Amino acid sequence: MKRIIQSFLLVVVSCMFAAQVMAANYTISVNQFVEHPALDAVLQGLQDYLKDANVDVEYNVHNAQANMPTANQIAQQMIGEKADLLVAIATPSSQACAQALQKAPGDLKRPLLFTAVTDPVAAGLVDNLENPGGLITGVSDLLPTKKHLEMVFEYKPGIKRLGVLYNAGEANSKAIVASVNELSKEMGFEVVEATAPKTADVYQAAKSLVGRVDAVFIPTDNTIISALESVVKVGVQNKLPIFAADVNSVERGAVAAMGFDYYKHGYQTGAMAEKILKGADPANIPVEFQEELQLQINTKYSEMMGATPPQSLLDKASKIYE
Repeated sequence: MKRIIQSFLLVVVSCMFAAQVMAANYTISVNQFVEHPALDAVLQGLQDYLKDANVDVEYNVHNAQANMPTANQIAQQMIGEKADLLVAIATPSSQACAQALQKAPGDLKRPLLFTAVTDPVAAGLVDNLENPGGLITGVSDLLPTKKHLEMVFEYKPGIKRLGVLYNAGEANSKAIVASVNELSKEMGFEVVEATAPKTADVYQAAKSLVGRVDAVFIPTDNTIISALESVVKVGVQNKLPIFAADVNSVERGAVAAMGFDYYKHGYQTGAMAEKILKGADPANIPVEFQEELQLQINTKYSEMMGATPPQSLLDKASKIYE
């Protein structure tokens, strides 16, 4: 009888411990603006970091499918989910979450961690990169635009007119395009802009650049990248080289990119998420940047778009698709 009681008590204690462990789990609600390889890689990197760090997390993952009203609805829903941490992937979703958080009653306010956001200050997410204040901080994917353009002009010398294809409604893209326009004066080329407010408009916007430019540059624009195949089709049909700002687009047909590994970007975001989940105040966590650049080249699509990568860049490339 004594042994039975001991066994029963052991089971009870084990159940209580298991309940405590389950109660200690964290919940993260995610607002991802659109499905495309770069943003998918960010989410995977975030989840993998927390798994590797043995942080037990349950996720509520939402995807706005590049629709801003949907992103706003998701943000409102996330507030009601009462997660331990809100994560927003890409600028539009981050802005939607920040606005929802601002309007939320005190008992529903939660820390917000943004990622894959080009210019957090211009997007209205933080006032100060070093001292964000409030409940919001994150990781920026601000592109060193000059280094990228130097690569483009080394790849295809003699560019006089560079097409820039983007969604004028995305704050991240506007920041990069402003930087390209400023650098055009220094580097001596003309910028020809084409905009597409929706993925359905991307093909026509790309076609509008044919005959007007020597190459096309796509910033880290969620709308354009989610419809990248349409741009690649135009590039192949018209021997027009398409350069991208994110390396994930190279495998999909962009001739080259000097950008970030978005999986590593997500992994870096995961490290910040762990700090916040374990009690760190986001107000005191500076916005982080990813410094490591990768050069990736697609020789197959380079040939199809009438561009030959120079050996100097092939020697530097971290990955070559053939």
